[in-house]
Amino acid sequence: MAVETLGGAVVYARRPADNVLCLALVHDIFGYWTLSKGHIEPNEDAESATVRKIKEELSLKIEIKADLGINEYVARDPAKGKIRRRVCYYLAKAPFQPLRLEKEKGGLDEVRWFPVEEILNLKMYDDVLPIVTKAIKKLTEPAYE
Repeated sequence: MAVETLGGAVVYARRPADNVLCLALVHDIFGYWTLSKGHIEPNEDAESATVRKIKEELSLKIEIKADLGINEYVARDPAKGKIRRRVCYYLAKAPFQPLRLEKEKGGLDEVRWFPVEEILNLKMYDDVLPIVTKAIKKLTEPAYE
């Protein structure tokens, strides 16, 4: 089975009006809220690719703050068949600003900021929840930023 390597991030910001901690999530065509991610080019490291992909996909300039680990899953690509995807996830800080989803992104249909308190009420993939939970725990530690 072919393996693809991607970089992704739990993107966070504080809403200026009330200082509420929010996460930027993308909505896919299958009805799930998930994390923004993209393929790593042959000449890139995972961090650089993640910064580039978030900028392309969400129109956000991010700053990588921490490594959140790796997630692997099997995806079905109409042209390639079954593919094992390996995603290096990071915790990334961004300015709280309007989000704009890249128009050509076929598998995604929406992007939004969500207050952290609302995250557990969203329909999310089971393998994404531990990554988001790890990020939220890190962000809510007293010594964190």
